Amino acid sequence: MDAKELILSRHSVRNFLPNPIPPDVLNDILEAGRLAPSAQNRQPWRYLVYTDNDKIQKLALNCGLIGLSNFFIRKAPCLIIACADKKDNLQLNGQDYYLVDTAISFHQMMLMALSHGLGSCWLAAFSEKKLRSYLQIPASWRIVALSPFGYPAEKSLYSKAVSGFAQSAKRKALEEIVEFR
Repeated sequence: MDAKELILSRHSVRNFLPNPIPPDVLNDILEAGRLAPSAQNRQPWRYLVYTDNDKIQKLALNCGLIGLSNFFIRKAPCLIIACADKKDNLQLNGQDYYLVDTAISFHQMMLMALSHGLGSCWLAAFSEKKLRSYLQIPASWRIVALSPFGYPAEKSLYSKAVSGFAQSAKRKALEEIVEFR
């Protein structure tokens, strides 16, 4: 699949087969994140990778009240939490770049996953305070997003409802977001 096909076919997957991700494929995904560009090559991203279903299920229950809407992650064979270490931040003109850098890296991982036939779903519905406490991560880390990764299963009624609510397929027209000057 070329880059255009990847971008056009990427969508949020909320129902997964239980099949584990082969180690070489998971390594490709993580390597795609590692190779991402970042401001002054600071590479602030840190990834927590869960492949044990019992641990994923426990983690899903520790995402706070808003995170309960993401209960579908409990079925995923892999869950990756994208964190950013503020110690590796570049600040220019009052603008911090660690969150942007980590988002770029995580998105590259999602595209690499798709190139291997895997689905993912960018999740921001979690309580950072509650999840941070559960994960016991360093004080300098911020949780940027999390995503389940796995082979897509047929859409469930729940996944269809959440996708509809999130308006996942709706995109603004190019004319609404681009201004030529």
